[in-house]
Amino acid sequence: MSLFRTPAKENGSSLLEVLVALLLISVGLLGIAKTQALSIGNTKTARSRSIASIHAASLASAMHSNTSYWAAGLAPAKVTVAGVAAAPTNTVISDATLNGNTTDCVSNSCTPVQMAAYDLRQWGSDIAQQLPSSQGTVACSMQVGAINCTVQIQWAETYISLLSVASGSKQSATQTYTLLVQP
Repeated sequence: MSLFRTPAKENGSSLLEVLVALLLISVGLLGIAKTQALSIGNTKTARSRSIASIHAASLASAMHSNTSYWAAGLAPAKVTVAGVAAAPTNTVISDATLNGNTTDCVSNSCTPVQMAAYDLRQWGSDIAQQLPSSQGTVACSMQVGAINCTVQIQWAETYISLLSVASGSKQSATQTYTLLVQP
């Protein structure tokens, strides 16, 4: 009688286990890839929103430094700025008085109106460079004995949607950032 038993042959069972393991690993790696893509998309969205807040604060700072125009009540009720990237002189301001002023206030001495026009042109050009399809609006009104202005930036944003029917598909929307300023 033999002391050692010969094991029964199991043909193909280890190959099947390897294929199942490969399938599970593949599904896991696809999930990781999708999470990475969503992370990159969310980072791009956060970048755009941060840039919008920085540009709104930049114009608020310019408004604080030019109180002879903004706080004195000389500003129109609403001004729309449509910038052209890298070409501040081509930026269109909806107010005729401001749009007509093209003085370079870096190399020339400027009046408060010229300084406001220069600041708006630079601001419009800057947001056009960094935010796609952007437009800026400044609306000022007298409230409770003080002038309050609303600085608003709108831009087109593309993002990856998790909740859409085709999960992970690209969506686009117009985003708005608003900042209240008292010049």
